[in-house]
Amino acid sequence: MPTPHHVPVLLDRVVALLAPALDHEDAVLVDATLGLGGHAEAVLARCELARIVGIDRDTTALAMASERLAPFGGRFTGVHAVYDEIPDVLDDLGLPAVDAVLFDLGVSSLQLDVTERGFAYREDAPLDMRMDGTTGPTAADVLNTYTAADLSRILRKYGEERFARVIANAVVRSRETTPFTTSARLVELLYDVIPAPARRTGGHPAKRTFQALRMEVNDELATLRRAIPAAIDVLAVGGRVVVESYHSLEDRLVKQAFAAGATSHVPPDMPFVPAGHEPELRLVTRGAERADETETEHNPRAASVRLRAVERVHPRAGANR
Repeated sequence: MPTPHHVPVLLDRVVALLAPALDHEDAVLVDATLGLGGHAEAVLARCELARIVGIDRDTTALAMASERLAPFGGRFTGVHAVYDEIPDVLDDLGLPAVDAVLFDLGVSSLQLDVTERGFAYREDAPLDMRMDGTTGPTAADVLNTYTAADLSRILRKYGEERFARVIANAVVRSRETTPFTTSARLVELLYDVIPAPARRTGGHPAKRTFQALRMEVNDELATLRRAIPAAIDVLAVGGRVVVESYHSLEDRLVKQAFAAGATSHVPPDMPFVPAGHEPELRLVTRGAERADETETEHNPRAASVRLRAVERVHPRAGANR
């Protein structure tokens, strides 16, 4: 297997946002999307009092990151899980609360750069796209079994594809003759049905369809919708959640969850906020931070990143943290 090219996005800024929460003995960071361990390695090197619980659904990525982080010894623990399973992972480790949680969402360098995984559209490969290759339906299963209406829905919702209905109908017609198994045939179909003027703008014509299939196969939005509140709930006071999103729907979910936690819910005409009713969270970033031009030139994957962070300033209602 070739070695994937891994450049962590906004590395210095992410570490700077996490560091204040990790500057004490026995501090724990959950890296909920470990990937190849680039962010984790930087945190372990620069935050010498911290340990990391690294979660990934991709067994190959978990093995490679564990090897990379082996020099840090017992300061790193790798766990095969999906990031909405954070409470279960912490229960298994006997950790009632943690000091920080990091999410670097979307597809990883390993998944993009290893052709056999089927995430990339520029080379022919099996239509898999599962982040956890040990379970669940593949992208081929989606293409070969979903109705035209359901295919159109996911292409429009997750890929923001203008030609979703045209593509979905073409897929259903084509699979009647031969089921879809590899990416090249899908890319060829997309070139055939997307009008030429549209193919000349907005990047590769397969980009939106492949993104939509990946998000559907891995149930990414529903998983994130569960994971962000779970991460907030396990934070100790002074702890932080830091999220890097690469899709507008992901960023919207994160923004809404953070805003809800940072807002007091007492009546607006009340002259003061009673004790115990203060907002649990404080917004650390002002809006969503972006990568600058220098970073995007060196790492094109940083172009769409949206970075947000919150800090727990009061205990969760009913919690003794």
